[in-house]
Amino acid sequence: MTGMEGMSANPLDLLPEILLLLGAVGGLLLGLWTPQHKQSRVRILIVVAALASAVAATVDLTEPDKGVFDDSWMIDTTTGIVRITVALATAAAVLLSSTSLAGHPRETEAYVLMVLAALGAIALAASNDLLMLAAAYLLASVPLYALAGFAKDARGVEAALKYYLMGALVGVLMLVGIAGLILATGSGNYVELSGSLPQASMPLVALGVIGVLAGMAFKAGAVPVHFWVPDVTAGTTPAMAAFITTIPKLGAVAAAFRLVAEPFAAIPLDVPLLVAVIAAASMTLGNLAAFQQTEVLRLLAYSTVSQVGYMFMVVAVAGQSDFAVPALAIYLAGYAVTNLGAFAAAAALPKAASIGEWADAVRGRPRLVLSLAVLLLGLVGTPPTAVFIGKLTIFTATADGNLVWLLVLGAVNTIASLFYYLRWIAPAARTVFADSKQPDHMLAGTQARAVMVSTKVQVLRGPAMMVHAAAVLSVLLGIGAGVWLTFIA
Repeated sequence: MTGMEGMSANPLDLLPEILLLLGAVGGLLLGLWTPQHKQSRVRILIVVAALASAVAATVDLTEPDKGVFDDSWMIDTTTGIVRITVALATAAAVLLSSTSLAGHPRETEAYVLMVLAALGAIALAASNDLLMLAAAYLLASVPLYALAGFAKDARGVEAALKYYLMGALVGVLMLVGIAGLILATGSGNYVELSGSLPQASMPLVALGVIGVLAGMAFKAGAVPVHFWVPDVTAGTTPAMAAFITTIPKLGAVAAAFRLVAEPFAAIPLDVPLLVAVIAAASMTLGNLAAFQQTEVLRLLAYSTVSQVGYMFMVVAVAGQSDFAVPALAIYLAGYAVTNLGAFAAAAALPKAASIGEWADAVRGRPRLVLSLAVLLLGLVGTPPTAVFIGKLTIFTATADGNLVWLLVLGAVNTIASLFYYLRWIAPAARTVFADSKQPDHMLAGTQARAVMVSTKVQVLRGPAMMVHAAAVLSVLLGIGAGVWLTFIA
């Protein structure tokens, strides 16, 4: 993040957000006048709007940093990366969810809610004022409560209720924190807070810091406000789980990064240490909980909790290392691609709930297993994937910020995470490998059993293609990281 070069009130400064909003409003109106069997038109409109938003955000990324609308909205590298990543990830999530939503009586409403939540995530990242941050938190939360229980079964309703109650509790805590900071300084603007907080009442400041960071931790799914993550992930469809565990996280981490780098940087409290503890707890407890999971979605849920830990590592050194912004940029992009791809693997076999069932269902599909392996090993941080480059840059930034103990813990957790990802990869790979080694007369019987399995668990073509695309893109982003990081710089 760099200093502002001016303030503006030109609506076109928010063109990426306007395009998404037009997509949401246009999609809702189009859905009202479109027959139920042709709701795919709404999906196409929203995907086009998201892609147009990403293009507009890419153009804006080449412009100087600036604050707009009384300096309440910051347009800089961090905002630009979140704009692009959220828009593209939303388009991918809408396409991924089309399989499960096609023909649903509320198909249009689901797509519109996804776009509104994406707008909230971007607003979190761009907020340069505490009141704007509070509004962004609500916009990034309320649509997701509806999406979490969209299936309307017992599991989904329970998950949505837990999500809402914890969101309301943390939301109140966040509002108390915002009120404390404004009461202590008389302003909610980040620039003014940076100058006023060091002289303010420390008890109020401490209350404010804890409350605001709790809100960002909840949206990111970080410890200790992560309890909703496994229930919501397992209680909704894989496509919705992919959206809920990816899009809001991007905005929340970027918002926490901006807070630590700017208004919280000069106060006489060790905020980086607090964030480092959150990072350490998230990656460690997420990994420990994932070890014992046999259900695919719950394993991925705890995986997302551990991934937040690595993201918060770079938040802990925000403003203290020149590598912090590039590390944040590449990790957010790499995580979005890889996490969506991993959930697409679950969406491709929606009736294969456990690791064993998934392995049986992919018999005879070695390419799907290979793509899954690329994605899961990518989440570990295996070269040459994008997450590997992201983790390497994060570890460099953490060392540069003198948090060596956190760097060591991050490396240990990275190695430990390999084991539970292999618990999913190994059975599937073993199934495919065993088929290739069987004699022809035995293979015929195996293929017959595979046909019987496939009649129970059908592999959905759309999500399967997204698994392959995400695996390829993850590798390409890793190989080409130097090129697009140079563009960002």
